Amino acid sequence: MVDPSLNPVTDADSAEVEPTRRPRRRPARADLLALGAYVVLGVFVCLNYWGDVQARVSSHLPTDHSWFEWLFAHGAYSLRHLENPLFTARQNAPDGVNMMANTSLLGVTLPLAPLTMLLGPQVMYALYLGGALAATAGTGYWMLSRHLVRSRAAAFVGGAFLGFAPGIIHHANGQPNFVSNFLLPLIVVRVLRLREPGRWRRNGLVLGALVTYQIFINEEMLLLTALACLVVVLAYVVQRPAAARAAAGPFLAGLGVAGGLALLLAAYPIWFQFNGPQSYRGLQGGVFHNWGEDLVAFVTFARDTWAGDPAVEQTIGLTEQNTWFGWPLVLLSVVSLVLLVRRSLAARIVAVLIVVFTVAAIGPVVRFNGVETDVRGPWSYVPDDLPLVEMMMPTRLTLVVAAAVGVLVALIWDAAARQGRPAADRARVPAPRAGEPTAPGDAPAPVASRRRWLRPVGYAAVALALLPLFPRPLPAQPVDPPPHFITAGGWRPYVPEGRTLVPVPIPSNVHGLPTLRWGALTGQEFPVPGGYFIGPNEVGEGVFGAPNRPTSSLIYSTMDAGAVPTLTDENRRQAVEDLRFWRASVVVLGAHPREAVLRELVTALIGPPQRVDDVWVWDVRTLVG
Repeated sequence: MVDPSLNPVTDADSAEVEPTRRPRRRPARADLLALGAYVVLGVFVCLNYWGDVQARVSSHLPTDHSWFEWLFAHGAYSLRHLENPLFTARQNAPDGVNMMANTSLLGVTLPLAPLTMLLGPQVMYALYLGGALAATAGTGYWMLSRHLVRSRAAAFVGGAFLGFAPGIIHHANGQPNFVSNFLLPLIVVRVLRLREPGRWRRNGLVLGALVTYQIFINEEMLLLTALACLVVVLAYVVQRPAAARAAAGPFLAGLGVAGGLALLLAAYPIWFQFNGPQSYRGLQGGVFHNWGEDLVAFVTFARDTWAGDPAVEQTIGLTEQNTWFGWPLVLLSVVSLVLLVRRSLAARIVAVLIVVFTVAAIGPVVRFNGVETDVRGPWSYVPDDLPLVEMMMPTRLTLVVAAAVGVLVALIWDAAARQGRPAADRARVPAPRAGEPTAPGDAPAPVASRRRWLRPVGYAAVALALLPLFPRPLPAQPVDPPPHFITAGGWRPYVPEGRTLVPVPIPSNVHGLPTLRWGALTGQEFPVPGGYFIGPNEVGEGVFGAPNRPTSSLIYSTMDAGAVPTLTDENRRQAVEDLRFWRASVVVLGAHPREAVLRELVTALIGPPQRVDDVWVWDVRTLVG
């Protein structure tokens, strides 16, 4: 049943009526059908992975895909060995990685660790990705159907957009943390319910628990949600000052309880994130600060939708595709807001969200069709080193716009569903205007007859705007499996406790995708140097990957050149020193496009290898001591 206290659909507050109670079985059936449809759509989006789930990764972000497989393995390893999940020494040996200071998805990987142990990280990744998309759509549907619209169909369409919007599908290409938004609708609802008199303690405790859990899923999306809630509350205060003053007491009390609980539960992890080993402050050069949204992106169809064209990425696809609504949906949104804002408080709040976050997402310079103009954007006035903001990409603020558009789509469908119905059957009854009947039964039939045509027009408009955005299955590409020497445990005699296995090439943010997966697919039983993460540089700023050692730089440059350079005794001395720093006991080279030149390089540095199973092995224990 729609909650009237959270449903400011019209300005006729005094005329709002409780919706007619429906039979319990019909909503339950509708809810199950909606959830089932979302699950089917989630499976469809991940379809290309399931063709060979053990040997396929994202075509667009293969290294991110492998990183998240590694994260699922990290959750299983931490649980199996009862180790602190906030830190790992299985990458970047010997320094390790601060998992709280990286995208770690601990709120997912730890609870699902038993399944990861059973099914493996590849299967778990694909299962979770489709499930997260469906779950986000499901909680969005629940929020809309219980608290904002009466029409279950309207809630279904809006929920589908919240879970499968073009920007969300874009991030599904290797970044499941940005599709794991199933707690956000619950958080928004609980924030709005803080104003309920007499329930501030319970509402605050529930909100605090939800916020704490979201910290371990995606802190950036939590920050965006907090900013959106702030704008919603301020917009409500401006438009309903009397109601806001009356609700201020329980709202602030509940907010204090929520903040206190979240601080209590998350104090140590947050401290660890900013002060623990391998923590950092800001990113070197503020690399994300310039990533604003191109204005043309709003009216462009996204790459992974049925109407999308990959060619547009050559012009405006230089940043993430967080909007990419296509011109029909933008046109529908503008026209609908013009028609709805006069009568609907919810539509006015949605309009404020869209305007505020669209402007904020432009970045430091206005970009139009891939070209930077001379017009300064709002982020040109924001210091690069402002706490929290320094880590944000302006373009990601448009994920709030996408959520607001999803709510707007539900409002549009719901408004269309009410057209042509007798007034007594409508979910919300607006106050009569001068000259109109003052009672619902005075003249419903003529009004219904006049407005009946608006219903199919509204449905058709929403369908025509959304159908081009129907997602395609995510593109996938094959990836070579780890060597049998790795998966069969042939490495075990070479790697005693406290020592590392050095794969060639050494894993990094640019090189070494196959070797990054070695640890993920073997339960992370051996530590490796390098990796795919963010850690501190010499001055404490965040940088991508481990600082290059002389030997790792030499390996990467040799790969790029395709030829071994002239080596000196200093190169060989540095190689031994680097192996000592990494606490290496064995160097392993598997099948690789540059296998021949890499084998020649490593042989020239530390001596001839042995062929063991399907890899080249350099046992360096006697060399490094």
